[in-house]
Amino acid sequence: MLVLHGFGASCDHWRCCAPALAERGYRVYGLDLIGFGRSDQPGLGQERPLDNRLWGRQTSAFIGAVIQQPTILIGNSLGGLAALTAAVLTPSQVQAVVAAPLPDPALIKPVAARRKPLRRRWSRRLIHGLMRLLPLELLLPLITRTSLLKAGLQAAYTRSVGNDDALLRSIRRAAMRRTAARSLRSMCVGMALRPHGATAPALLQRLSRPMLLIWGAQDRFVPFALGQHIQRTWPDIALIAIDQCGHCPHDECSDAFIAQLIPWLDRNLGRRRPAGPDQRR
Repeated sequence: MLVLHGFGASCDHWRCCAPALAERGYRVYGLDLIGFGRSDQPGLGQERPLDNRLWGRQTSAFIGAVIQQPTILIGNSLGGLAALTAAVLTPSQVQAVVAAPLPDPALIKPVAARRKPLRRRWSRRLIHGLMRLLPLELLLPLITRTSLLKAGLQAAYTRSVGNDDALLRSIRRAAMRRTAARSLRSMCVGMALRPHGATAPALLQRLSRPMLLIWGAQDRFVPFALGQHIQRTWPDIALIAIDQCGHCPHDECSDAFIAQLIPWLDRNLGRRRPAGPDQRR
């Protein structure tokens, strides 16, 4: 298994799930996506835009270089989109995809497959200009050094996170790096200017691997109604809701998350559960 974190987090966010899955016999790997955690934080002007295509290629490269066998991809939020992208880019490397949940504005408002060249040019200039003007170098320290960070995290959970110092430290660590602002700027531009083929709807049309959506029923960031919309549009995709749970079911409700995940894997991969614990991070 390869677990992928969500926006602003790192592989540390799988602190509950990864050990529990390893105890059930799975070999579990965690990866910090580029721009997050301990990975590089590139800025604008890089050869490749910082978007889910890059994270998908990073995931595929990690599987090829480190895991070296077909892998179950499990991602929280942005990590779910990266997992889906990797499964489409290199399907032979992926056994199944689990997204908990799957966010993408294109699922709400579809992006046109082709925009006129003049419109694309002006959109690019406008987004680049706005992001260069936005004072992220001032905003990020303000967020990370005040109660704003805790308030933002609390919105992702239904339980209180006020005393969860480990969670707060893991999120704050990457955001306080001197390269965090430039990386966030690059990410905003990259995601805003993705081609149609990199959006979740286009990727779901090309997906050839089993996929499960696990959704917190009380998710304030990506409402459960979006998961229901995905399931209606792509009926082959399984959807499971976890009650009394927010945007991070793998961390907030890890026992319920695993209780739903393992039977689905057993049914869809058609094999026995692995024997013997082995966890690698």
